[in-house]
Amino acid sequence: MLERDDSAPTRERRATEGRATEAGTTEGRAGRTVLAGAAGRQRAGERLRQAILAGDMAPGQRLIEEELAGMLGVTRASLRGALFDLAAEGLVERIPNRGARVRVVTIAEAVAITECRMALEGLCAAKAAELVTEEQAARLNELGRQLERSAADGESLKYSALNHELHRLVREISGQVVAATLLERLNGQLVRHQFQLALRPGRPQASLGEHLAIIAAIIGRRPAEAEEATRRHLHSVIAALRDQQQSGKQQRCAEGAE
Repeated sequence: MLERDDSAPTRERRATEGRATEAGTTEGRAGRTVLAGAAGRQRAGERLRQAILAGDMAPGQRLIEEELAGMLGVTRASLRGALFDLAAEGLVERIPNRGARVRVVTIAEAVAITECRMALEGLCAAKAAELVTEEQAARLNELGRQLERSAADGESLKYSALNHELHRLVREISGQVVAATLLERLNGQLVRHQFQLALRPGRPQASLGEHLAIIAAIIGRRPAEAEEATRRHLHSVIAALRDQQQSGKQQRCAEGAE
């Protein structure tokens, strides 16, 4: 959760943006300091990114510069720079004359992003199948068992967390740093949709076999099969997203008819 940095409360931060120190901070009349420049920009970017990815900040939520700068203990200039960085990552959108807000990703955009993921994650799965070690194979096996248990127990949120860990581990094993970096950015834009899919009744059970197929192909060191299993899984995700969109339309029509 995004929390106020008590070392630089808002009422003191307003008086701080005057005298920069060599350490990259700005000193206020009360002797408190806030981060300025690149250090402040990095702090603000990291904390806002974490809050958005964790779902603590909702799509469409306004991002008020003065308020956030005070909470994070950075100057407004640093906060503004961080918002530009997050906009470049697709997590924030800047609206002319209205400031910034957490970006709203439509179902159509989520489908397009998932289609891009298909190529990149397929590549990572194939590379992982070529490079996987015995120790990594054991970790994948254990993840598979945990996925089975959480699906059987109906623990949707736990299953979702394990799902994310599986995809992260496959990226790690692949050693494909460029693809992994791109995927982290793409996945950051899908957090809300992934959370909603995870809570859909029957979704963990539907995707379990797909995840186990990916694990089996990687452990068996079968690159082409690992890539194909990953693509099949993401085709399933796209179908679920479109089904979710259709369900939403039907619900809105039903509500409008009441």
